[in-house]
Amino acid sequence: MPFVPREAVETVRPHVLGLFRIVVGLLFVCHGAAKLFGVLGGVGDGATVDTWAWPGFYAGLIELVAGSLVLVGLGTRTAALLCSGSMAFAYFDVHQEQALWPIENGGETAALYSWVFLLIAFAGPGSFALGSLLGPVLRRRNAPAVAAEEPATAAV
Repeated sequence: MPFVPREAVETVRPHVLGLFRIVVGLLFVCHGAAKLFGVLGGVGDGATVDTWAWPGFYAGLIELVAGSLVLVGLGTRTAALLCSGSMAFAYFDVHQEQALWPIENGGETAALYSWVFLLIAFAGPGSFALGSLLGPVLRRRNAPAVAAEEPATAAV
């Protein structure tokens, strides 16, 4: 007999996933804000990355914008996939050339973020997502108007 009943796990799963998404999104946004605005310590003594510099500026932009979308749960799967790819690129482009293992090359954070965002992309946003609140409203708003048509008669 499991320690926690399966029904209890299934009941709280979307809420835990939603909280997980919010925390991960917030932490990722902090990385982007540090790179682009020099807040929270910046990229070294409060510095920022150079505007339009490849890849730092674009990584910061993805972290800020896509991380915000993951945080609020809007376009979560697409934004999380973009974040995952960005972190995979960061790992292989910046860290992998220094050593084989993430513990040796300083790429643990990039590797973890890559896998965490891939998980969010496949698992979905969970609870507390803005997309689940706006989805029905947007579907209703964008639904084509149904014209009053005469009932079709079947050919005999």
